[in-house]
Amino acid sequence: MINDYKERQRKNAVLMRTIYNITVGILVLVIGVVMLSLDWLHSETLNDYIGYLDPLLRYMFGGLCLIYGIFRLYRGIKKEF
Repeated sequence: MINDYKERQRKNAVLMRTIYNITVGILVLVIGVVMLSLDWLHSETLNDYIGYLDPLLRYMFGGLCLIYGIFRLYRGIKKEF
């Protein structure tokens, strides 16, 4: 009975960690795509807040966000043993 409870608790923890990693990965990927495609979006609100940044800094940050987002998605999708 105690072993069943611990096994269920471990499975729930793995499920929550998987959901968290996938959610954070998707959010970071979206931020990276927005940073990289800010020139093509033509959004006044985004240009007011982010458009003043140096384009090189935006591209570097967007690229890092893409790499980190892919890593978090991989970490969330891979099987936990």
